[in-house]
Amino acid sequence: MSEHVRHEKSDVNVRAILAVGAGLAAVTTVLAGVVWLLVLFLARSAADNAPREFPLAAAHEQRLPPEPRLQTDPREDLLTLRQDEERLLRSYGWVDKDAGVVRIPINEAMRLTLERGLPARTPDGRKR
Repeated sequence: MSEHVRHEKSDVNVRAILAVGAGLAAVTTVLAGVVWLLVLFLARSAADNAPREFPLAAAHEQRLPPEPRLQTDPREDLLTLRQDEERLLRSYGWVDKDAGVVRIPINEAMRLTLERGLPARTPDGRKR
């Protein structure tokens, strides 16, 4: 069994591959240049056509946005809120004057609760 083994003389055409690669690089470079020129042209065109003054914005310069607005200083707002709440917890005042409901300091309320005790229910479910 004597078969004659044959192979190709040239597996790859190196010149053709390099020529295709060089052609792709050249086309890519030319297209990048065209895109760059287009970007420059459009940027200049947009800058030339941009309005210098916004008449609608000038008319509403002092107008505030609708509620709820963003906080400009959240830490200060939180500090103010806590001070207000602390003042309410530590002072006397009317909650509902017509109904005779008052607010007393929290320390006084805790002392009165300890003295008087909390309401409890009897085993049959009624309040004492």
